[in-house]
Amino acid sequence: MKILLIEDSKFQRVANGRALVKAGYEVVYAGDGEEGLRSARENVPDLVLLDMMLPKVSGVDVLRALKGDALVKHIPVVVLSGLGQANEAKLLKEGAAAFLMKSTESFENNSSALIQALHRLLTGAQA
Repeated sequence: MKILLIEDSKFQRVANGRALVKAGYEVVYAGDGEEGLRSARENVPDLVLLDMMLPKVSGVDVLRALKGDALVKHIPVVVLSGLGQANEAKLLKEGAAAFLMKSTESFENNSSALIQALHRLLTGAQA
């Protein structure tokens, strides 16, 4: 399964990308919102992992654009954000499939919480 990881932080892109690859996923990378939108349309991934604080096009605008595009609107978008969970309800209403908080713990534990959440979304498995 192919995951598009849209993240401007090189550290987080590499850390999450390695964990996703190790878990058996194919990963396509984008470093800003504009590149992420283009890549989603060109690669049509099984899932998009989306940072909110992005250069060029914000994460919220990327989410809206993806959900408004007939070619890719079916793709689940998981928001990965360091912003407070106060934004969670708004983002879910905008079409996000899930909201996950960024934390140093997730990187120290080889992104296991992230991998488990994505696996549940992609396979329809229950928590």
